[in-house]
Amino acid sequence: MKKCTIDPDHSVATFAIRHLGIAHVRGMFNKLSGCVYYDAADISRSTVEAEIDVTSLSTGIKKRDDHVLSDEMLDAARYPTITFKSTKVIPAAGGKVKVQGELTIHGVTKPAVLEVEYFGPVKSPFGGEVSLGFTARTMVNRKDFGVNWGDDVLDTGGLVAGKEVEITLDVEADLEQ
Repeated sequence: MKKCTIDPDHSVATFAIRHLGIAHVRGMFNKLSGCVYYDAADISRSTVEAEIDVTSLSTGIKKRDDHVLSDEMLDAARYPTITFKSTKVIPAAGGKVKVQGELTIHGVTKPAVLEVEYFGPVKSPFGGEVSLGFTARTMVNRKDFGVNWGDDVLDTGGLVAGKEVEITLDVEADLEQ
């Protein structure tokens, strides 16, 4: 089993949530850290731990970022991190796995399943390191994590902020030699 450290310069967590029931608002968290223990011989023995710095949020609009970080939504002052810790890795065909684990958002921990594609390992042309890549996706209900702002029902029947949040992590991790 090899330890891989998430490369913060080449990794990002993104999200998408419906606004007013009609359009997706997208954003990203630019500070992602953690490690993967990768077992090439038996991928099911692999594990992952990841942490997102909530204050690294960017939607491209400062006023919206400030609101999402406020105590009405993510409450970044009280809950500065989002974490994921795997409990089981289930191999699938074609470089894919399902990673079951515990996801903590807004101080609430719930089970989650990440649908993951992995790439590599590849030898880096920048000095011999070996890297792995991962794209992981999941869908969560924000209300399950105590994020309740946006529940006002509109004339159209939609909510100001949708309940379902799509989360995607694009990760590059460096294998320790």
